[in-house]
Order: sequence, then structure tokens, then C-alpha cells
Amino acid sequence: MALLYPNVRLMTAPTPQEAALHPLTRRETDSLGDYAVPRDAWYGIQTARARDNFPISGRGPDRDFIVAHVQIKRAAAVVNRDSGWIESALADAIIVAADAIINGHHLDQFVVDRFQAGAGTSHNMNANEVIANLANVALGGERGLYHPVHPNDHVNMAQSTNDTIPTAIRLAVLAKLPRLTSAIDELAREYETLAQQERNTLKSGRTHLQDAVPMFLGQEFSGYAWTLRQCRERLDAVRPDLCEIGLGGTATGTGLNAPPDYATKVTRELARLTQEPLTAAPNLFAKMQSMADIQHLSNEVRSCALELTRIANDMRLLASGPRTGFGEIMLKPVQPGSSIMPGKVNPVMFEMLNQVCYQVIGQDAAIAAMTQAGQLELNVMMPALGSALFDAMDWLTNAVRVAAERGVAGLTVNHDRCAYYAHISVGLATLLNRHIGYAAAAEIAKESAKSGVSIRDLVLARHLMTGEAFDALLAQAARGNQDQGTG
Repeated sequence: MALLYPNVRLMTAPTPQEAALHPLTRRETDSLGDYAVPRDAWYGIQTARARDNFPISGRGPDRDFIVAHVQIKRAAAVVNRDSGWIESALADAIIVAADAIINGHHLDQFVVDRFQAGAGTSHNMNANEVIANLANVALGGERGLYHPVHPNDHVNMAQSTNDTIPTAIRLAVLAKLPRLTSAIDELAREYETLAQQERNTLKSGRTHLQDAVPMFLGQEFSGYAWTLRQCRERLDAVRPDLCEIGLGGTATGTGLNAPPDYATKVTRELARLTQEPLTAAPNLFAKMQSMADIQHLSNEVRSCALELTRIANDMRLLASGPRTGFGEIMLKPVQPGSSIMPGKVNPVMFEMLNQVCYQVIGQDAAIAAMTQAGQLELNVMMPALGSALFDAMDWLTNAVRVAAERGVAGLTVNHDRCAYYAHISVGLATLLNRHIGYAAAAEIAKESAKSGVSIRDLVLARHLMTGEAFDALLAQAARGNQDQGTG
């Protein structure tokens, strides 16, 4: 069968004769028969099958997701042990194995592609097998024999792919959220600093990309800062919904094969482990069917991306030039801008931010499609749905932080250019409305645009106002009724 990506190799199980010639593999058996597993792998047969079945993206699972899923396995082992459902020695071995993974060991053993069988069964078994093999070796057993600890019977006890995977997705995004909001805060602080520094820098406002009434550059920057703070607040507002989990529903929400009060107990243990205010969902069926809270978070991430795209575009406009554009700000040069034009410096940080934001918007569209694709008791699109959100959050976090550190921090303002545009803008004609009326002011604006003579000079030439009075009017117009947005 031809693959869409020929560089991704489709692995097949070797024959017994081939296996004998290649001692780097061991053979395990499941309900489908024998299969070769790398001899030193901590994962087992079901993981090996899935790895070979899905050579799609070449990307393994997200690290936060791996850790979150293993935290669930650990919490389950504690509750199952305390409920008397599993021997303490076996549970303790599972807990020790889980702790090793949570602390960053054996992460390379999670090898199933992000695009895999529905619901995430392959990833769930990957975790079960790695933990079981680690536990068995610690107890004196061997990899691949699954005695005394079995991946399904012990590591997966009182669980299902169908409740652990959506819970792990929620835990992973809860881990990522503070990083994203911290990056947004950092960018907002940079703009707040600029707003203070440039609170008295007069410039021409622009609407429709045409001259508008005067304003201060600090006011423009303060608008960006306030918008970013609002983005952060909306992201934080999603957290309570994400903290309500459906762990304990097992296969369909009934809690089949789980100890009494398991959902409450395992949620409490998981909350202790993750330091998140988790609560058991009042309706486990709904929590397994619906990804609405995940979609809500994706919506807010997309909303941030939309605002960041707009701000990035503004920064590129304000820095355009240096001779033939706005040139009101000068971005810190971080790399040469052209392979052919010497001395060219481009707004690379904001070009990068734009590109990332467009990708984030695309991820949200995919998440929306997968959110509505759930059927009856389960949404089988969860592996790709989770992956899309993980990427969107990680990409945006990194892009915003870099844009703050290398794009906004260290920029300088061309005060002469700001003042020049402020004084030649035809938008200044608006200041005359109350003095000579809209029609007469429009005539002056037209004459200024046609002749190139500034509004101020035309006003003085016609003896409509003194220069001092006009300048005072300009400053008052920029300040407005209040000195808003610069603090």
C-alpha cells in the first residue's frame, strides 16, 4: 500500500524465522496472535501494533498529556488499593512506576502517533503496558510477561479509555493554561510600560487607514495592554469548567467495574496529586459525551489569536518604512531582513506571531468539527482534538513570549515622525468643527490635502485662530474628556 508520506515507514510483524535472526525483538501474544516488540521497550504488544498501524505524523503524544494520563493511573492505583480491590504490593509497584514517568523518566516509551484509533485506546494501552512492565521488573519479573501486574487487570483497573483520555486532556490543558496566561501578561506589561513612557507623545490617529483626530501614542499602546488583560481574564474564566471531570464513568458513564464511590475518591486523590481544584461531574454520562468545555477553551484561545493578529498587524504598520512607511516606531533588529537587500530589517517577530495565530485559528476550526463529531456515549475524535488544542496553546504561548521579549521590549519611538504626522494630518480639520462648522472645516481639509499646506498653517493664514490656541486645542483633543488609557 502506497503511503501519503513515503518517508514514514510502515512496519510489519516479522515472521518467526525473521525474529530468530533479529534478537533485538521479543515476541508477545494478544487476542490477535503473536507480534514482535523491541526487546528493550517498556511498552508491549498493543503499543507496538498501534505504532506500526499509524505512521501518520511522526509526532508522539504531548508531554503534559502523558504526565496527566499517568497521574490518573497513579490516583486509580491508590483508590483501588485503599478499597481493597488490588494487593498493596502490586498497587505500590504501579505507583512507583507512575512516579518515575511523572518525574520525566521513560517518556520516550510513549510512541503512538497523535493520529490513532478513535478515543485514544492505543495511548491508554501504551501507558498501561509501560507502567505494568516497570512494575513487574521492580517486583522481580520480566518485560512482556505481565505477571504479577497486568496492564488491563491491574494498571487499568476501574478505568476505561473513555473516561481517562478526556480527563487527561482536561488536566493537560489546565497545566498549559498558566503558561499561556503568563506569556500574555508579559506582553501586556510591555505595552503598559510603553503606554506610560509615551503618554505625552502626540501622533495622528488613523481610521480606515486614513488621517483621523490626534491622539497620544501611549493611548494606542494602552489599548493593546487592556485588550490582552481581557484575553487573560477570559481564559481564566474557563478553568472551573475544566476542573469538573468525568473520571469514574469507565466505559459509558455507568461506573461499571469500579469500587463504590470510586468517582468521588479518585477525583479527590487526583486533585491532591495535581494541586487542581478538581470535582467529580454530577453527570458522568454528559462528561464523556460532550467536549463543550474543551471547545470553550479553544474559542478563547482563538479569540486571543484574533486580537494578537490585529495587534501584530498594527505593529508592522507602525514600524513600516523606514522611509516610505509610517516609521513611527523602530523595532529592535534581531536578524538581517533580506538575502539581497543590504541593511534591510524586517518586523520578523510580528510576522512570526501572525503565522502562529493563523495556525491557532485553524486548530480551533478542527476542534469545532471534532467536538460535534461525538456520537452517543463517546467522542472518538479525542486524540486529534486534544492534540490540536495542545498545539494551539503551546504555539501561542511560545510566540507571545518571544514577541514580548524580542519584539516589543527594546523598541524605540521616532518622536519626530510622530510629531510630523500629527501636524500635517488632515484629521486636524475636525478640531475646527465647533469653531467654523463641519462644511467649512471640510473645505480646509480638502485644500490641505490638495496643496500640502498643513491645517495649522491654513488656519493661521485665514486668521481663524492663533497658533497658541490651535496647539492648545490639538493637545486637548488628543487628551479627550479624560486622560484615559495611559496608566
